[in-house]
Amino acid sequence: MTTPASRGSQRFQTANPYEKEFGYSRAVRRGPYIAVSGTTSIDPVSGQLRHPGSAYDQARAIFVEIGKAVEGLGGTANDIIRVRMFVMHGSDADSIGKALKEALGEVGPAATMIVGAQFVSSEMLVEIEADAVVLVREFPSTVHVWGRTCSVLQ
Repeated sequence: MTTPASRGSQRFQTANPYEKEFGYSRAVRRGPYIAVSGTTSIDPVSGQLRHPGSAYDQARAIFVEIGKAVEGLGGTANDIIRVRMFVMHGSDADSIGKALKEALGEVGPAATMIVGAQFVSSEMLVEIEADAVVLVREFPSTVHVWGRTCSVLQ
């Protein structure tokens, strides 16, 4: 759900119980910038952790939720420029990297992976943040300047 926030920002919120309990938004957009909060594989409807025991499946679910948040604020996966992955066990790094490549390999965002994280639940194996920048995609093919119609080079 997208809601207006103060000072020209928009917020994207889900039913994730931690958002309400801790008082934060899943994502916030101000101007062209979108910041997606640390996201785990909590089901946004049931509030239950999805895929306990599988960092790969948790990461895949997280990238889907990140995509929904970015899209909910007017962006696309192609607008994602950076991800930060917090991982509990180093042995899960390869599988989380695989999930990143499957989700955003064509986009090629800047990425950081930090190993040794602890989360609010011991069943959470990975948490991921993302940043996006939404640029103007469409330009008019003609513009009117001082009474003349001019073509725009694209």
